[in-house]
Amino acid sequence: MGLACLVWSVGVVRTVTARRGPGWRSGGAGGGRGVAGVEVLRYAAFTTSPAGGNPAGVVLDASGLSDAEMLRIAAEVGYSETAFLVARAAGGLDVRYFSPLAEVPFCGHATIAAAVAWARRFGPGDLVFHTRAGLVEVGTSVSGAEVVATLTSVAPRVEPIAAGALAELLAALGWAASELDPALPPRVGYAGAFHPVVAAGSRERLVALDYDFDRLGALMGREGWTTIQLVWRADAVTFHARNPFPPGGVVEDPATGAAAAALGGYLRELGLVSPPVRLTVFQGRELGRPGVLTVDVAARGGIAVSGPAVELGS
Repeated sequence: MGLACLVWSVGVVRTVTARRGPGWRSGGAGGGRGVAGVEVLRYAAFTTSPAGGNPAGVVLDASGLSDAEMLRIAAEVGYSETAFLVARAAGGLDVRYFSPLAEVPFCGHATIAAAVAWARRFGPGDLVFHTRAGLVEVGTSVSGAEVVATLTSVAPRVEPIAAGALAELLAALGWAASELDPALPPRVGYAGAFHPVVAAGSRERLVALDYDFDRLGALMGREGWTTIQLVWRADAVTFHARNPFPPGGVVEDPATGAAAAALGGYLRELGLVSPPVRLTVFQGRELGRPGVLTVDVAARGGIAVSGPAVELGS
């Protein structure tokens, strides 16, 4: 079964009622379509155009919602993830992320979307997201008409991929070992969620992606992987990426912040970059939703991933 088994689309949403709230500034976000009486904002992260980046649902006040209700809302919204925020009495926000099929511990693009939505509603500044993966610091700032968010991941780490799992992964992708970049060995990167990093030896190999959805999804479920970070290195600091996400019921994610953070940690751990360094990751072009992720790799600590987000409208 190839990519035709499931078509990712920004339009996978239900007809829902409109609700509006106060905007942070004239023309700022304030409204969203409700699902089961809950206001859901819709933002595309890592883009300034509604036609680009990775869409996410955002619920700014998820207090009182059960796990089942959050999962149902995420399925109803239909994006790869929806973020649910609850303000903590002592400061900061509890944040949970749900795909249409399951909860995930951390999601980068939904974090960027949620931070920008929060900033447009309540004003820019620094936030602390309490996620299932740990504490994630997020800053927002205004750049012209845009709000840009920067997340700093939990401490990254890198693990080997067992030979059998790697062979199964390549078979599911339809890739041969000879088509990989020998300078970027396959590893599992972690910066809040687990993402195998697999580097194609050519741009053509990355573009011609047609994988076995069911086979890859079963492998990822067994291994506990969230998405696969497929990359091609254009130069020392520029990457093109694609991210299969069958565990979430999504063929491919258009812009994946958690995987970009995992890539930054992988490159640092393996000595493939010299920190401090800024990387640029292009993703989503093959899906018709181009996005750009800026990744800052310091000598130690979490990996910073930055980008704007734009409201998709009500």
